[in-house]
Amino acid sequence: MEHNETQFDIRKTRRRLLIRSGLFYVILALLVFVPAGTLHYWQGWLYYGFLSIPSMATLIYLWKYDPALLSRRARKREKQKTQQWIVRLMSLLFFAGLVMAGLDHRYQGSAVPMAVVLVADVFVFLGYAVIFLVFRENTYASRIIEVEQGQQVISTGPYALVRHPMYLGAILFYLFTPLALGSFWALIPFALLPPLIVFRLLQEEILLRDQLPGYQDYCQKTRYKLVPYIW
Repeated sequence: MEHNETQFDIRKTRRRLLIRSGLFYVILALLVFVPAGTLHYWQGWLYYGFLSIPSMATLIYLWKYDPALLSRRARKREKQKTQQWIVRLMSLLFFAGLVMAGLDHRYQGSAVPMAVVLVADVFVFLGYAVIFLVFRENTYASRIIEVEQGQQVISTGPYALVRHPMYLGAILFYLFTPLALGSFWALIPFALLPPLIVFRLLQEEILLRDQLPGYQDYCQKTRYKLVPYIW
């Protein structure tokens, strides 16, 4: 009976994530192309592909190989009020940056060279690739800051280089998104995201040091929090 309930919960989570992902792709397209006022926005299409295709492939991978992580990623509500506000602010800045990039394209406020756009798209992809490697390595990579019962320290893969590789991937993704969309003006809201991520990282460090067995020893072995050989 318990096994059947678990299977039902997994199927329910999969359906919910499928619906949520579909809505995300629709909303992303609207935020990119409606402010631009045109579908003739090659930077927008390229960015949309570099984001939606890897994210869809990751969803399919987790669907098949790690449904437990899918369930964890479905939880969105942070337990701490401060983190709830940070997550909301980050979402607002991300959406505002996409809208600003679209408006920038409509009114031709920036002239980002094609080579810069293409390089930025590569870094957007690399940022998401780092996040995917985190998902492959760490089934406890929840969307929210928490420590689960039975959770173990992960020190292999990208975690051998830095203690918070998913945040590193997110920063790469965020910082290069405006240039990938051909906008200098959109750098303004996106530049506010890394400081919020760093604050979130520091709060997570406190929780992990306090509640995750073995994390203190891991910190001694892996010195860098976010950027290899720097910090």
